Amino acid sequence: MDLSADHIKSLHKYELRVLQSLEYLMTRYSWVPEEELVRNSRLSTSEVRYRLSELMEKGMVKYSQVPYPGYCLIFNGYDTLALSYLVKKGIISALGTCIGEGKESRVYEALGTGPVILKLHRIGQRSFQTVRKGRNYLPEKQHCPWVLASHYSAEQEYLALCSLQNYVRVPTPLFMNRNVIAMTYIPGDRLSDCSLEEPQVILDEILSQIRAAYCLGYIHGDLSEYNIMFDGEKVWIIDWPQWVSPSHENAAEILDHDLETITKFFHRRYRISSDMNEVRSLVTGC
Repeated sequence: MDLSADHIKSLHKYELRVLQSLEYLMTRYSWVPEEELVRNSRLSTSEVRYRLSELMEKGMVKYSQVPYPGYCLIFNGYDTLALSYLVKKGIISALGTCIGEGKESRVYEALGTGPVILKLHRIGQRSFQTVRKGRNYLPEKQHCPWVLASHYSAEQEYLALCSLQNYVRVPTPLFMNRNVIAMTYIPGDRLSDCSLEEPQVILDEILSQIRAAYCLGYIHGDLSEYNIMFDGEKVWIIDWPQWVSPSHENAAEILDHDLETITKFFHRRYRISSDMNEVRSLVTGC
């Protein structure tokens, strides 16, 4: 079920309390027993049952009898907690349509004092263990449900966006809560959808941006023509949750992958050849 602005607007304060209790208790339980929800929410058993039925109908909570009877917060519920907080803080006033969806996120338009982009991090349940192994910001041994792992992913990207401001062309982060980042709208199209008049100039600009990020301690980690925006004049680099530091043990390999992906795109699309040793040296200064 898609995230519904109407469902968020119609959320009862007791439903919000139950969602908050589920979020807290999921740090201890994969499936939260009803009696624990009653105790934590300080609502009656009948009230909790009624609110849970409403939340399940809205696609925010899931119930299972295996391995024991219990309830689980799912992405629409977790997203709702974050968006409700952003509304409360005055960051957004209206939720628009979904304008993009990837393996680990959804992107929505929204309104605040102007156009706002909301990135909802969604680390998939099936891929969570693989993601945890590949990203050192996720706990190794601590119980960390996949919906909460999405918070760590958002936090990682928010940190990068804040640090790179004024040095690298990235969206301006406005606020973050849980798994959601509110950021400025970047006009233009993805590089993959553009037809560049001066591709060599744009490639040089991209490498300059990669170098600026590298000098600040950031390697993108998943760079491609799909997360570089071009507004007709300038390039903007988006999607930073997988960044690593130049001191990371696999930094050289990760940087090479970023650089190879971009240079191969320009060779494939515009027949521009690049010497990888020269490109690497340009970025690292070595």
